[in-house]
Amino acid sequence: MVYTAILALATISQTDAQQTVGLILHDAGSFDGGYVLFAPIQSAQTYLIDKCGRLLHSWPSAYRPGQSCYLLADGSLLRPGNVGGADFDAGGRGGIIEKIAWDGTVIWSHALATDSAWQHHDVRALPNGNILAIAWERRTPAEVLAAGRKPTLIGTDFWSEKIVELAPSGSGDASVVWEWRLWDHLVQDNDSARANFGVVAQHPELMDLNYVGGGGSAANPDWIHLNAIDYNAELDQIVVSSHNMSEFWIIDHGTTTEQAASHTGGRRGHGGDLLYRWGNPATYRAGVPAARRLFGQHNVHWITAGPYAGDIMVFNNGQGGASDGYSTVNVVAPPQLADGSYRSTPGTAFEPTGFTWTYGDDTTARFSASNISGAQELPNGGVLICNGPAGTFFEIDSMKNIVWRYINPVGANGPVAQGTAPAQNLVFRCTLYPDNYGAFASRTLVPGAPLELNPLPSACSLAAAGVGERDEADELTIAPNPCIDRITLHTVTSGIREVSLWSVDGRSILRLNPEGRATDIDLPLPSHSPNGLYLVHVRTDHGITVRPLVVHGN
Repeated sequence: MVYTAILALATISQTDAQQTVGLILHDAGSFDGGYVLFAPIQSAQTYLIDKCGRLLHSWPSAYRPGQSCYLLADGSLLRPGNVGGADFDAGGRGGIIEKIAWDGTVIWSHALATDSAWQHHDVRALPNGNILAIAWERRTPAEVLAAGRKPTLIGTDFWSEKIVELAPSGSGDASVVWEWRLWDHLVQDNDSARANFGVVAQHPELMDLNYVGGGGSAANPDWIHLNAIDYNAELDQIVVSSHNMSEFWIIDHGTTTEQAASHTGGRRGHGGDLLYRWGNPATYRAGVPAARRLFGQHNVHWITAGPYAGDIMVFNNGQGGASDGYSTVNVVAPPQLADGSYRSTPGTAFEPTGFTWTYGDDTTARFSASNISGAQELPNGGVLICNGPAGTFFEIDSMKNIVWRYINPVGANGPVAQGTAPAQNLVFRCTLYPDNYGAFASRTLVPGAPLELNPLPSACSLAAAGVGERDEADELTIAPNPCIDRITLHTVTSGIREVSLWSVDGRSILRLNPEGRATDIDLPLPSHSPNGLYLVHVRTDHGITVRPLVVHGN
């Protein structure tokens, strides 16, 4: 098995005035042990590049993105596509979810596009192989009125939101094995004769049907506009981002569909009600406008490793906020209790009152992204940031210095030539996958040319780390497999230098660098690791071995 890892050996400085796209900056602090995946919004192609901006691989599709994309551990691409049409014509529209093999073959696709429901923005692969998807859910004016919305806020169309968990089968089939609908978790104090009547301030676990956020008016049916979804396997919880409410919500996935439609039951005992919400306490009448912290945010997700592990990162676009349209990347530390619930005080806003960490609020670091965009924590303590409208990716180190910058050269008409200003090069989000990720374990990645046409000569040089051929004589064993809560790793001929555990959706679960390069390691798994398939990456003196691991019995 050949595995090519890439490390930085050189830097590049930018002085050529004609450098308009591609790699702009590459300093010594850049994290080069990985590759960047992105899908330009105006293109049907998805790209994987190295930190020199050179093409490593691409996946074709019949559709432009709708909107996120993920590289799975088997090397396939999980990607929703925008199928077009007149129904649910709004930003972030998708309609079909595809799984595309490394060779470009569509091995599974499933349409979620009807006149009553439509996939949009984001999906998320689960450890068990299922897929979570956000979908708009149409409600008639009569249903909305009966639910208690003010007549002045009812237009000719109205969209709520739902989350479905799909179990793929065959090449295009999928069963809905779990569902959560916002429509089951409403409150209103407008009409006591209508459904959902109650005191809004006493029910932060419910959504006020008459709250009007950004874009939420009778003229705009897209009331909530979810734009991101993430899953925490240890907690069995889901977080979603509501652009129009300027807050994110956490709900319990440890429910049946019936419990998710109710206010009781499930792992936390609250059914499908909101366990936690944060960003804009005015939505549940627990704070003045000045207490609002999020403004049209995107890419909410749990941080899985590092000093902020367990906290939540969010790209705060800043529209309508005190920042005058500037954007920030923020970390929020929810007040989580030992049982996985969240501390709250009736009548007051959910804690905390502010951010744990922020980038972009300093005048020297200000930037603006009016919509889309995202951020990702990196293994070296840096952060990869996507300014979506500008089609620009940049990386900051742990001291918040910009150490890498790349401008997407791909627009609606394909890549532009170097020296040409890019047009419509928007990108919803970009993601870095480390070079020891399972998708690369059996593949040699050979850098090609940069994506832009007529590229300029570059001093950027990334070279193989010499991991080379894995020695089968290592005879790595992992036992027991399946396991419950711990495993033992053993090699015959060489010491173990690093062990990492990954979920099949590409999440780092744990990482261990043993002292002394032991040949035997007893490894306890994180508590509450859900049942399912994982990948164990073991780096020895001779190379990297990736083995499947089944957790069963929790």
